[in-house]
Amino acid sequence: MKAEVPALQGIDVLLYARKLSEADKTAGQLIPYQTSLSFDPQRDSDTNATKSGSVSTSSSLETDLEVEFTNNWSKIADQLWDSLFDNEKMEFWIVYRKRKNADGKYFAFYMRGTVKEDSNDNDPDDTSNRDTSINVEGTPRRGWTSLSDEAEQQMAYIFRGVGKIEGTPKNDGTDGDGKAWDKENDAGTAVDLDSTPAQSHSQEA
Repeated sequence: MKAEVPALQGIDVLLYARKLSEADKTAGQLIPYQTSLSFDPQRDSDTNATKSGSVSTSSSLETDLEVEFTNNWSKIADQLWDSLFDNEKMEFWIVYRKRKNADGKYFAFYMRGTVKEDSNDNDPDDTSNRDTSINVEGTPRRGWTSLSDEAEQQMAYIFRGVGKIEGTPKNDGTDGDGKAWDKENDAGTAVDLDSTPAQSHSQEA
């Protein structure tokens, strides 16, 4: 029987960016508070009628990349303005966080380009929002990328206990005297505080 193909959700597709000039200094950064991401590669085609039949022609590939996000003062949000104002080239990655290969790397599109428009809406009864359009150069490249622990943490919260965190966070679920949920072993378990001695009970589905 054919395996079911999982549907990809828009919430799991995220944009990372970095100044091309800083490739040897910093990792790509997640643009915070993304609300929408549009990726539209396209190639126009035309058909010319000849005496020997129709001949099809196609233009070079053009790619529209647009990200909407809640305005913030992160470094990468400011650098998007740098790209527009100073014509600085940037690198972009569209990362699919629910699609991995056998090595644990994430499926991604890689592109280079500059910001061509950055509109900013500031309604009095809403958050400040930005809509950034990027002029992508050449052809986007598909591949697989690993993410640093910091980048992985940017994509999703990791469980923490309520206790004070001593030293550098381990981000393994045990910070703050916590323990991350184990789907296989924790479902249906609890301790009956009225029994003596205390016993762990598990309910079978």
